[in-house]
Amino acid sequence: MATVTLKEFTARLATAFGADLGAVVLYGSAVGRGDDAPRGARNLLVILKTLRPEALRRAAADVGTWQAQGERAPLILTESEWRSSRDVFAIEHADIAARHEVLAGALPTSPTAAADDLRRQLEYEAMGALIHLRQGILACAGNRAHEAELLRATKGTVFALLRAVLRLSGAAVPGDDSALAAAAARIAGFDAAPFQAVAAHASGATPLAPAAVDGILTGYHDGLKRLVAFVDAQLHPDAPAVD
Repeated sequence: MATVTLKEFTARLATAFGADLGAVVLYGSAVGRGDDAPRGARNLLVILKTLRPEALRRAAADVGTWQAQGERAPLILTESEWRSSRDVFAIEHADIAARHEVLAGALPTSPTAAADDLRRQLEYEAMGALIHLRQGILACAGNRAHEAELLRATKGTVFALLRAVLRLSGAAVPGDDSALAAAAARIAGFDAAPFQAVAAHASGATPLAPAAVDGILTGYHDGLKRLVAFVDAQLHPDAPAVD
C-alpha cells in the first residue's frame, strides 16, 4: 500500500469536512519537515466551524489509514472548543503557539495558556505517560522489538512533557530533541541519555540495537518516574521524595 503524504492527508480531510473545515495545522517537531519527519512526529490539529457526526464518519477511513502508517489521529476541535480549551489542553496550546504550520484554512486566535493550567495538565499527563509506559512494558512481554516500538511510540508524548517543564521553568525550549532532553534533565534531575537515545531511534538516525533496548527502557522509565516526582513536588511540596 502506498504511503499517504501529509499533503494528501490534508486534502482528504478537506474533502471529508468540506465547508465546515476551518483549519488543518501541523505543530511540534515536524514543522518544516513535512514528509521527512519521523513516523509518529506529525501532530495535527483540525479546527471545524461545525462538527457533524456524518463528517467524522467520512473522515474515519482516511484517519485509519494515517494511523496505520504509525501516525497519530488528529486533534479535532470546533472553533469555540479551540478558544475555550486552553485550560484543559494547555500543553497543546503552548506547543502550537510556539511552533506551527497552517496546512489549510486559518488558525483562529486564542489566548495564551496560563501557567497554572499548564502545571495541572503536566501533572496529569506525566503520570498518565508513566502508567501507559508500564502497561506497554507488560504487553511487550520481554520482546525487544516490541519494546523498541513502544519507546518510539511514546516519544512524542514524553517530549511534549519535557517542553512543558522548560516553559514552566522559564527556560528556552530547544528545537533539537537531544538538547531538549538535556535541558529538561538538568531541571528535573534525571539522566538525559536514555531520552536522547529514544529520540535518535524515533527519528531513524540511530535505531536501537536489540541488546541495548533493555538498558534504554530501564533508564527511560526511571527518568520518566523522576519527571513525575519533580512535577508533583512543584504542585505538592509535601509529597514524599521519589524512591
